[in-house]
Amino acid sequence: MKASTVEEYIDSKESWREALLLLREIFLESELSESVKWGMPVYTLKNKNVAGFSAFKSHVGIWFYQGVFLKDPENNLVNAQEGVTKGMRQWRFESVEEIRSSREMISKYLHEAAENQKKGKRIAPARDRKTEIPAELQHAFSEHQGLRGKFDALTPGKQREYANYVSEAIKPATRQRRTEKIIPLILKGIGMNERYKR
Repeated sequence: MKASTVEEYIDSKESWREALLLLREIFLESELSESVKWGMPVYTLKNKNVAGFSAFKSHVGIWFYQGVFLKDPENNLVNAQEGVTKGMRQWRFESVEEIRSSREMISKYLHEAAENQKKGKRIAPARDRKTEIPAELQHAFSEHQGLRGKFDALTPGKQREYANYVSEAIKPATRQRRTEKIIPLILKGIGMNERYKR
């Protein structure tokens, strides 16, 4: 279940509770406004996402939505999804002590991120990405009459959902199973996630 408040989110991450409470305290000292989006704490400026934090198994992380513009003299920031995210950067901590010793620097990064937001610095997501069709789906087009036409009739976003669903699988057998699973949905002319909508 997704958290609807920051308190709920922190309570759901028991092993990182102290670290998350400290991060929240640091964030609340900034000029950013607190909210919850996608079930996680997100901090905004004039309703624009600036930063947030979240807990994982081995670390907690601060997300800077336009972190690519931060100076980062000590190379604290990493691109969590190299080749996927353009602007977002993450700063990872493996202990509450690490956060305590970095408190002043975290505040500086939050201040700089807020200033960058005021200046309108942002990398917009690419909208004209061409969908790369995985080999398994290409093969299915030649095996199933009308499948290619139905696929082409879908919106670019729905085409991307299907292509990514197949290509994200690592094992060839899984990719093949996923392809077989989506063929009936494509033939119905619906998006992958529409089967869950009523």
